[in-house]
Amino acid sequence: MSEPSIERRRFLGALAATTAAATSALSGCQTAQGAPPPAAQPAPVAAAPPDIWAGVRAEFEVSPEWLHFAGFLLASHPKPVREAIERHRRALDENPALYVEAHFLDNNSVLEPAAAYLGVAANEIALTDSTTMGLATLYAGLPLVAGDDVLTTTHDHYSTHESLRFACERVGATLRRVPLYERSAAATPASMAQAIERALTPKTRLVAITWVHSSTGVKTPVKAIADVVARANKSRPPERRVLFAVDGVHGIGIENVTMPELGCDFFVAGTHKWLFGPRGTGLMWAKAADWALLRPTIPHFGMAGYEAWMKGTAPPATTADMMTPGGFHSFEHRWALGEAFNFHLKIGKEPVAARIHELNRQCKEGLASMKHVTLHTPRAENASSGIITFEVKGMQPDAVVKRLHEKRIVASTTPYATSYARLAPGLLNSPAEVDQVLAEIRTLT
Repeated sequence: MSEPSIERRRFLGALAATTAAATSALSGCQTAQGAPPPAAQPAPVAAAPPDIWAGVRAEFEVSPEWLHFAGFLLASHPKPVREAIERHRRALDENPALYVEAHFLDNNSVLEPAAAYLGVAANEIALTDSTTMGLATLYAGLPLVAGDDVLTTTHDHYSTHESLRFACERVGATLRRVPLYERSAAATPASMAQAIERALTPKTRLVAITWVHSSTGVKTPVKAIADVVARANKSRPPERRVLFAVDGVHGIGIENVTMPELGCDFFVAGTHKWLFGPRGTGLMWAKAADWALLRPTIPHFGMAGYEAWMKGTAPPATTADMMTPGGFHSFEHRWALGEAFNFHLKIGKEPVAARIHELNRQCKEGLASMKHVTLHTPRAENASSGIITFEVKGMQPDAVVKRLHEKRIVASTTPYATSYARLAPGLLNSPAEVDQVLAEIRTLT
């Protein structure tokens, strides 16, 4: 590996020197798991030293002519990720066969940083190309049978609904969608967990939810729902326990939690959004014992299954490696994914979570103060994360976004039957930029 540039070394040195101080300053503040303060009296959060965030922003090549408030759709690559992609691309171009042979079965440079970030073992992680690939592979592989009840919500994305529909139709299982809330802005962790508890039946075999709804910005209480599922499983035999799966793409890269703390059985996420991973990368996680429940859909290229095929013996029990789809991928992107996890770990998960929640609190409070704006995302931080949805009186969501684009502000609309305008303040933004966006929205009529 080549030595980091002078600029990179300076950035890492500044980051290392200031992250400890930032973490110490933040240690007494409310985290994403804690109880939220009353909406009218938000708890103060000690911001990390501003040079950290200026340094983070400097790692990206996003256009300085725009304010980027839709980075959650597809990430810009930070410098260490760009450099890793280029390093692998150059080597593949120079000698593709030898370079692939040398690296094909070695994913440790990706799995070990991912495991450190998620708080799990490296052999519990499968690699995919996207959230959609992960969801489809997971749900197609579950041991569902005719008559099983599969429970999801009305708020989930097309990729979840379609993956579940395919899986249920294949075996004759029943798919149900239930609402977790009537008004997204009023959603609470307790009411959402209760909605799942009420919807469980003796035939329920799978609960499939999304951590943060891209339709409304609501953050679901994954741990509380895991507790609901655990209580239901106390009266069930192990082979008929309810399984709990989470699409976590809009929580990973923001929230300061680990997989054991979330409590779900299966976790799926693209890593090319909030994590700033290479475009076209993602992962799945489960405990080793739970991987054994699954049937792979796409042949993997790991040693266990391949050697069984070579010897003509029965394949082994399913592992995370066997749920990593085989074939040739955009290897220069996949092999650079570890740099994205290291980038976040270098900053620190706690400062990242505090910074994103701080910017979102500022934005939500500003929107809520405007009489011509309806805020659809909860202001409470235990029910929201990095996505904010809203309406402007008398304007269609696409018209709102178009007006913001005219002011060089990148916003988006939610791609659902009921659509809202959407902002997502993240690590590439500053409080001053949030104020600029709010000022423009105040002028919209």
